[in-house]
Amino acid sequence: MAIGTGSFIGGVLRYLIAEFAQTRYLTNFPIGTLTVNIIGCFIIGIVFGLADKGNLTQEWRLFLATGLLGGFTTFSAFSIETIGMLRDGQFWSAVAYIMLSVILGLFVAFIGISIIKLY
Repeated sequence: MAIGTGSFIGGVLRYLIAEFAQTRYLTNFPIGTLTVNIIGCFIIGIVFGLADKGNLTQEWRLFLATGLLGGFTTFSAFSIETIGMLRDGQFWSAVAYIMLSVILGLFVAFIGISIIKLY
């Protein structure tokens, strides 16, 4: 139940935040999905940092990491948007999207964990 509820909330938040971010820029670059995935990476870093310190029960970790963030972030959208850019001949945009998603995602997850370790 906790995972399903979290997933529902995460999915709705994903739509709202991605649409908000995407409509702020006049570009075909998938800034909305990138924004959601980077936010999700940062938050999962915080969640796992809290779990490592023992400040998060198993139920809360499942609700937040598996449910909420599982519904919030979207690797499938990242994949299809990248393929679309490649099919449209936007090679450098696709490369930038892949690099930003992976490197920035790893970086903010690390930052999230590090913030929790400080406290």
